[in-house]
Amino acid sequence: MASNVQIISACAVSLVTGLLLGQYFGSAPSKPHTSKRKDQKRNITSPSHSPSSEAQSVGPSDVSDDLDYTSSSDPEESEEEDYEVDSTSLNDVPGETRMALIVRTDLKMTKGKAAAQCAHAALGCYRLMLQEGAASHNPQMLQRWERTGQAKITLQVPSKEDMDLLFAMAISMNVNSYIVHDAGRTQIEAGSATVLGLGPAPKMVLDQITGDLKLY
Repeated sequence: MASNVQIISACAVSLVTGLLLGQYFGSAPSKPHTSKRKDQKRNITSPSHSPSSEAQSVGPSDVSDDLDYTSSSDPEESEEEDYEVDSTSLNDVPGETRMALIVRTDLKMTKGKAAAQCAHAALGCYRLMLQEGAASHNPQMLQRWERTGQAKITLQVPSKEDMDLLFAMAISMNVNSYIVHDAGRTQIEAGSATVLGLGPAPKMVLDQITGDLKLY
């Protein structure tokens, strides 16, 4: 009999305890979850963790350096002397075609400077032949040169006088010609004739003009 009373008492205590615990946990606010969400929200919106803020964290000096670089003028920029020559009479001359770039050695340009001037000359020769409506317009020769590998040769000449003679000879033979004059921003005096570009033209014609010159 006593044991039955103890069992009933224990069940009653367990029931009351369970009801109290259930009421407590059911009415208690879920603070840990709310706090965690706030922390996550802070992490998402915090500038220190935002990818866009990392991009915005680049200092003004970095941006201005890039802007200065892209907006600055080319230090190797040069002035050009173009003379429109009708070279269509050379289209029937057979054989390979090439472009000759003749560099003055008396100016003692560095290799990098000379390379930049040669680039100006090559581009100038190409533009002369490409320009529609100009006397120098010769797309047929350009296409022929492009199909055969766009051959170029770099030669040297000792003085401006020698360069002028080659220029006059090329014009008299209807060879596309172009002289680059340096702007004088870096190494040499402004207005100096640096490179003579010839062609594209048949190799056998160019050889009559530049055959005695040495490679640069």
